Amino acid sequence: MSVVDLGVIGKKTDPVVFEYTWRDVALYALGVGASADELPFVYEGSPGGIKVLPSFCVVPAIKAFPYVGEDIEWSLMLHGEQTIRLSRPFPPEGKLIQVGEVTNIYDKGKGAVFHIHVTGRTEDGNHLYDANWAIFYLGGGGFGGDPGPKAEPLDPPEGVEPDLTLSSKVAENQAVLYRLSGDLNALHLDPVAAKRGGFDRTILHGLCTYGFAVRAIVNGVLGGDVRRFRSFRARFSDVVYPGDTLTTECWLDKGRCWVRVNTGRGVALKNAICEFAENE
Repeated sequence: MSVVDLGVIGKKTDPVVFEYTWRDVALYALGVGASADELPFVYEGSPGGIKVLPSFCVVPAIKAFPYVGEDIEWSLMLHGEQTIRLSRPFPPEGKLIQVGEVTNIYDKGKGAVFHIHVTGRTEDGNHLYDANWAIFYLGGGGFGGDPGPKAEPLDPPEGVEPDLTLSSKVAENQAVLYRLSGDLNALHLDPVAAKRGGFDRTILHGLCTYGFAVRAIVNGVLGGDVRRFRSFRARFSDVVYPGDTLTTECWLDKGRCWVRVNTGRGVALKNAICEFAENE
């Protein structure tokens, strides 16, 4: 395994241009489980034009992912947490200017945690989104660095039933479809690659599960109104397989909701909270 290179901290990418059309928007929505029943997210002819799911921002953001060091063994890089924050709804098409940065690397002993930040703006200079990754590098710790802050607990109210529960089937070919939006890691498609990564079979992309959750929140909590969405933060806590049924549970509070996603075997997303504007 390569030694963690702390010299990458603070180094920003050159501006990365990402152009997209309604086809990219629709493909992403299909990749996170949308169907013709959710016509505004998959049909460019919808009244007012196609709507963009807020979590679409991870698609362009991945293109601006910064350099994290030489000889990184990516099968040992585990996606720990993801946060997105939008300043405004995504336009249905356009050109984005993005910059990525490794903001910190924390020493957790058994591993190192890379904190990645990508920000994007529209071509005319308006800030659009921020996306933050926390990635755990197995075996990369022990270099005597800062262990970092303790994670803020974001558990739903104990003993309280969720205000909203939505279930969605993960298609057997969901990972095959989702990867067409740009996340081409072979362990989501190739059984040999999956076994090399320590899995007995191919698994769903964590960001696909994340997108399922955002889609459930937008449809179930926000009534399909993407303009109300502000941010979503979640921790990945269990593997999801194609064919699973994802159950998203939401506990509503003023301008936010706690979220948990279950597979029936365990909790796939936890420590999750969505912030949104309340109905006017």
